[in-house]
Amino acid sequence: MSHIAIFTDDPGWHGKQLCLAFAARGHHASYVSLTECRLQLDNACLPVYLPGFADRLPNAVFVRGVPGGSLEEVVFYLDILHTLKMLGIPVYNHGRAIELSVDKGMTSFLLQHNGLPTPQTWVLRDREQALAIAGQELAAGHYLISKPLFGSQGEGIRRIEKSTDLLWLTSSHGIYYLQRFIECDGDGYSDVRVFVINGHAVAAMRRRGISWLNNVARGASCETIILDNEISELAIQATAALQMDYAGVDIIRDAAGRYQIIEVNSVPAWKGLQSVCQIDIAASLVNDLLDRLMQPSC
Repeated sequence: MSHIAIFTDDPGWHGKQLCLAFAARGHHASYVSLTECRLQLDNACLPVYLPGFADRLPNAVFVRGVPGGSLEEVVFYLDILHTLKMLGIPVYNHGRAIELSVDKGMTSFLLQHNGLPTPQTWVLRDREQALAIAGQELAAGHYLISKPLFGSQGEGIRRIEKSTDLLWLTSSHGIYYLQRFIECDGDGYSDVRVFVINGHAVAAMRRRGISWLNNVARGASCETIILDNEISELAIQATAALQMDYAGVDIIRDAAGRYQIIEVNSVPAWKGLQSVCQIDIAASLVNDLLDRLMQPSC
């Protein structure tokens, strides 16, 4: 029986669903924290140590979460993922995909560079320039969103609506990430989360927020929708631009009826989505990893 490592610090519902899906395919899975891993370059046979894998490397790795921390800590966690992949271990999503998507500035650049519709965005260090950009946007009648470069589930995001809001404009460790706020069409606040696996849009839902933040973790409700070809293709292209095995892509339809990609998540949650769709998402993820990336002998 092969042994799979699930990188996470908070297994919860998602970890349990993955373990059950691996077990249904005859594979054992264990939770591992990246904070407890290490490189041990005195041991040529086992250069990476993972707790629970003392005498051999896992047959595959499922990345369910990457901890935050200092720049050095985040680089170290990515080093573990990169090293495992270079040693021939399937890593899902792999370190490069995590690297490209954990940084919202790089995500925005890659979307724009690949010709995909995404809101106007500025990433810079100089506070005076950030204030000038924000002032120009407000004067032109646009709200702005200020986000931390690293973050998820709506943490640290603020909307700048008026000049007095600039008084508390703060950087993310010295870097300002500013993005034009997109007013959605229809009533209230909503966007669409599309779940992509191996280049296929397998499920989607509408997230309807109680405020302008549409995160399920912030109280947004989940609604069943039927995916159309345009939104599916945008999600697939966004996932490919960031070189991901799977992703949660957030897309908003603006007041003019145009779609805009606002987030691409390399470790997306799917509990809310699972509640409104028929496909077994954990099983689909596990099947893709096992069938496409693992050797048949495993």
